[in-house]
Amino acid sequence: MRRLSLIIGLFLIVVMPIMAQSPAQSPHGDDFKINCNQCHNPSGWELDIYLMRFDHNKKTNFKLEGAHTQTDCKACHESLVFNQAPDQCASCHKDIHSMSVGNDCAQCHTTNTWIVNNIPEIHEENGFPLIGSHGGLSCNECHTSETSIRFDRIGNDCISCHKQDYDATQSPNHSELGFSTDCIECHTPLGTGWDSQNINHDFFPLTQGHDIQDCKQCHKTNNYSDASPECISCHQTDFNNTQNPNHSSVGFSTDCASCHTTNPGWTPANINHDFFPLTMGHDIQDCKECHKTDNYADADPNCVSCHQTDYDNTQNPIHRDTGFSTDCVLCHTTNPGWTPANINHDFFPLTMGHDIQDCKQCHKTDNYADADPNCVSCHQTDYDNTQNPIHRDTGFSTDCASCHTTNPGWTPANINHDFFPLTMGHDIQDCKECHKTNNYADADPNCVSCHQTDYDNTQNPIHRDAGFSTDCVTCHTTNPGWTPANINHDFFPLTLGHDIQDCKQCHKTNNYADADPNCVSCHQTDYDNTQNPIHRDAGFSTDCVTCHTTNPGWTPATINHDFFPLTMGHDIQDCKQCHKTNNYADADPNCVSCHQTDYNNTNNPNHSTNGFSTDCASCHTTNPGWTPATINHDFFPLTLGHDIQDCKQCHTTNSYADASPECISCHQTDYNNTNDPNHQAAHFPTDCSTCHTTNPNWKPAQFDHDGQYFPIYSGKHRQGEAWNDCVECHTNPNDYSSFSCITCHEHSNKNDVDNKHRGENGYVYESNACYECHPNGRG
Repeated sequence: MRRLSLIIGLFLIVVMPIMAQSPAQSPHGDDFKINCNQCHNPSGWELDIYLMRFDHNKKTNFKLEGAHTQTDCKACHESLVFNQAPDQCASCHKDIHSMSVGNDCAQCHTTNTWIVNNIPEIHEENGFPLIGSHGGLSCNECHTSETSIRFDRIGNDCISCHKQDYDATQSPNHSELGFSTDCIECHTPLGTGWDSQNINHDFFPLTQGHDIQDCKQCHKTNNYSDASPECISCHQTDFNNTQNPNHSSVGFSTDCASCHTTNPGWTPANINHDFFPLTMGHDIQDCKECHKTDNYADADPNCVSCHQTDYDNTQNPIHRDTGFSTDCVLCHTTNPGWTPANINHDFFPLTMGHDIQDCKQCHKTDNYADADPNCVSCHQTDYDNTQNPIHRDTGFSTDCASCHTTNPGWTPANINHDFFPLTMGHDIQDCKECHKTNNYADADPNCVSCHQTDYDNTQNPIHRDAGFSTDCVTCHTTNPGWTPANINHDFFPLTLGHDIQDCKQCHKTNNYADADPNCVSCHQTDYDNTQNPIHRDAGFSTDCVTCHTTNPGWTPATINHDFFPLTMGHDIQDCKQCHKTNNYADADPNCVSCHQTDYNNTNNPNHSTNGFSTDCASCHTTNPGWTPATINHDFFPLTLGHDIQDCKQCHTTNSYADASPECISCHQTDYNNTNDPNHQAAHFPTDCSTCHTTNPNWKPAQFDHDGQYFPIYSGKHRQGEAWNDCVECHTNPNDYSSFSCITCHEHSNKNDVDNKHRGENGYVYESNACYECHPNGRG
């Protein structure tokens, strides 16, 4: 026995490894290089589970999970060449769904005896959650087929499964009434037998007496849409038979809800009497007191319709003869007995002396309308007899309130002299000093009417000859003696050198109006004789204040050079540096008028050759030496990797205008040499910025095809399985916005695709239509 064991040991150690290494002798193929003794024993090559040390999960790409762990090797590896075993579910498992969901069984099944693991999630993703009674159905109750369990899209509409239920329903008849075929508008799937139905009756609330369980009480026919929401459509008989009051005779509204609730018995009922409030004496419980007939509409809301007799018989005062208003509420409340009564005398307020309790003092007759509200209607005698001042001869107003209050005795009285304020020298107690006659209206408010002599005799200056205004207040106050006097010289301010006390220096004659306000009228000689600069030849303005102040000696003088700011290098004290002649107007404000030589001689870059602007300020400041200079490169932003100090890196010639803003003009070599991915072979666009930033080394670069467009690096269309080159889908290499689905998915011919999609709304045998329905590449 020991010798036999030794022989077997040598066989396992020496011979078996040699056999495992011999392709000719291995039934498992050349690539399966494992010692036989790892799986087999020498007794008939049977598999020895104690010897097996081959880990299928680590050594292969197909993990043995669930039911696969109990499967005999030969069930999958029909040949002994193990690397020839298929790894697709459909290779071993017959597709009972007839290609309606694809070949990937793992979408729904696990390896544990085909237990379905995510049907609810799949249904929810497709817009039809399996809730309520739908959750307990088997798949083939909805997905029916004569030959297999097909999962073709059958539609999410209720009617697609429940057409027979809809047509067969009679109470009410859904088909005849045109009820919605979307069952969930009234029914809920959370139960069985269409229970928990909910009819939306909001257009006619079923409240109180209308809260009826039997629809037939209102809907007399199966046509539910025939029922009118108008009250009278059901309650015409109730309306016609009501006698207290008689609704029909009175012409009450047929909209019952305007007075009634929907309570059974119509109570409580409420009549909206807002058009005539039933307050105080009108708060009567017996309608017949006002509504004498059954026709309630005959009652007149005007007071006199009920109270004519009261109005006619009233003697204190007599309402009829006086013409009082027949609208009783103007003076009375609706209290019984008409008290308290209030006469609205706002049109003539009874204040102070007019606060009289005995109306007869003013109203001399029983006709109260005869009383005139004008003061003179009562006070003519007072007006005529007043002597201090005499009101009649002076023409004072007969509207006593313009000067007097209504106090007894007319005091205090106040004359409104605002039209001519009595200030300072005019503050005179004796009116006769101004009003020479008893006719106060004769007094003229113009100054010269009293002060003509003062005006004529004034010599310093002579007012008459100078044509001074006869309106004294333009210069004088009303103080006695006319002082202080103030000449309003605002039209020509007397500032600095013009602040002269002796008017004669400017006003050469007694006619002050002859003086000309223009500078040159006094300073023509100064203007003509000025040599630095020569004002006359240079065409300087004769309006001296444009440059000079009014200081004696004309200093400080300032030239307004805002039209050409003298900044930095232009801040020159010697005007001759720019103004070469005495004609200062000859200087041209354009940069090149002075700097043509600088422009022509500049070579870095060559301004003339490149056609740079001759407006130096567009790039340069006015600093001496032209620095710092800045080029406006906004048309091509110099960001990140383009932020280059040496212009020559991009502008390779002296002609800066030759540089193209297109990426490829500089980066053709980069584009051609890029292999990850191969830009040229993939026909990528030559506009680098569509994917890259301008960072050095082009990173980060980003092209999110899955997120922005269509999943090609994941799912069924992932690279390496569905495509290798962009032009396989983007058939026009010059236009990546165009693509073709049909090239790969023609499914043998157009007829097959047409038949598969027959009846589907919006189907077209065209790539854009495919993408519209399958934006994520899923079936």
